[in-house]
Amino acid sequence: MTDFLVIVALAALGAAVAGLLAAPAVRVLRRGSVALSLFAVAALAVAAMAAGTVAVAQAMFLSGHDLGVVMAVVAVSGVVSLVAALLFGRRIAAGSRELARAARTVGSAGGFVAPDEPPTAELAALSRALEETSARLAEARERERALDASRRELIAGISHDLRTPLAGLRAMAEALEDGVAEDPARYHSRMRTEVDRLAAMVDDLFELSRIQAGALTLTFSRVSVYDLVDEALAAAGPLAAASGVRLVDGGVAPLPVRVDAQQITRVLGNLLVNAIRATPADGTVAVSARREEDRVVVAVEDGCGGIPAEDLPRVFDTGWRGSSARTPRADGQGGAGLGLAIVRGIVEAHEGRATVRNVAAGCRFSVSLRIAALG
Repeated sequence: MTDFLVIVALAALGAAVAGLLAAPAVRVLRRGSVALSLFAVAALAVAAMAAGTVAVAQAMFLSGHDLGVVMAVVAVSGVVSLVAALLFGRRIAAGSRELARAARTVGSAGGFVAPDEPPTAELAALSRALEETSARLAEARERERALDASRRELIAGISHDLRTPLAGLRAMAEALEDGVAEDPARYHSRMRTEVDRLAAMVDDLFELSRIQAGALTLTFSRVSVYDLVDEALAAAGPLAAASGVRLVDGGVAPLPVRVDAQQITRVLGNLLVNAIRATPADGTVAVSARREEDRVVVAVEDGCGGIPAEDLPRVFDTGWRGSSARTPRADGQGGAGLGLAIVRGIVEAHEGRATVRNVAAGCRFSVSLRIAALG
C-alpha cells in the first residue's frame, strides 16, 4: 500500500511540475482562437501525463528496454491526442466563423439564416438565440412600418378634419365682419358648434398622446358595471334620440369591477357614439354586460351592417375610419378616427382587452375587464 501511495505521489508531483511549466504558454495561447485554446489544453494534459509517467518509471527502476516502451507509448498517445484536439478545435473554430458571418445578417431584410449543424451545443444554442432575436427584430420592424403608416394616415385625416371647420369658421367670421350675415345669431351658434368639434378633436389627440406615451394616470375604485353603463347610456341618449336610434338593454348584470370610472365611462361613451352614428334611423344599439370566468365583458352591438373581414384587424388602429358602412357622415358628425384607438389604449391600461366581430345586424364591440373581488 505504501509503494502505491508513493507511485501516486510521484505521478502527481510530475504532473504538477509539468503543469506549472506549461501554464504561461497556455495562458498566452488561450487568448487566440478556439482551436489554439483547445490545443493548449490538450498539450497541457499530455505534458502532465507524460511527466507523471516518466517520474513513476524512473522511480520503479525500469530497464532501458521497458523505459523505452513506456516512453514510446506516451509519445504516440500524446501525438494522437494533440492531433485530435487540433482537428476538433479547427472544426469548432470553423463553426464559430460561420456563425459570426451569419450573425451579421441579424436585422437585415433577408433575416438571419442559421448555419447547418453547429459543432457544439453552445454554438447551436447561440444560433437559436440569434434566430429568435432576428425574428423579434423583423416583427418590431413590421410594427414600426404599420405604426408609421398609421401615423401618416392620421396626420392626413386630421389635416382634412381641421381644414373643413377652419374654412367654415373663417367664412362665417368674414361674413360677420363684413356685415353681410343675414342671421348673425345662427352664425354664432354654428361657430360655437365648430369650435366644440375642434376642441373635442384636440382633446382626443391629447388623450391618445398620453396613452401612447404611457403617461395615462388611472385612479382605481370599486364600482358596479351597471352604474358605468347607466351613466354612458344617459350621456348618449340625446344623440340616439336625434339620430332616431333606440338604445336597448341587452342584459346588464350588476357586477363589481375595479377600474378608473371616468376612463371606462369614456370608453363606453366612445363605443356608444360610434354605434349610434353607424346605425341607420329606426335601428337599435344594444348594451350588455355579463361575467366570463374572472372577467366582466361589456358589449355594444350596433346595426351598421358589418365591417369587411379584411378591415376587422384594423378597427382599433389610430386613424382608422372604416369602410363605406362606417365612414364619417355628411352632417359632419364623423370622428377623426381616434375614438376606437383611445378605447383600446384605456382598456389595455386596465389590463383588459377590446375586440370586435361581426354579428347578424352589424358589429359587436366587446370590452373585457377584470372583475373585482366579491365581498
